[in-house]
Amino acid sequence: MLREFRTFIAQGNVLDLAVGVVIGAAFGKITTSLVEDIINPILGLLIGGIDFSQLKLVLKEAAGTSPEVAIRYGNFLNIVIQFVLIAWVIFLIVKLANRLRLSESLAAKE
Repeated sequence: MLREFRTFIAQGNVLDLAVGVVIGAAFGKITTSLVEDIINPILGLLIGGIDFSQLKLVLKEAAGTSPEVAIRYGNFLNIVIQFVLIAWVIFLIVKLANRLRLSESLAAKE
């Protein structure tokens, strides 16, 4: 059983997946920084100095020791922007990979 497990772990698919997860995590941090540090300030400036991360709908004001109850939709907007950027980059990468595969297959046929 241990030998089978070692063979399974050493297969290319598992290693590729591990590398993809690590790179994906790092890419997520880059995208978060891109959205929060570059895109949101520009969008905020264009729409009147609004900081997206501070946008919220207060349902109940803080009173005494009772905390504020609010829907923080600004953070949600940040996450949506990050998702769209990640999806766009992945789309471009897949499109490029498909184009490279097509050109390789055409070259192999000649």
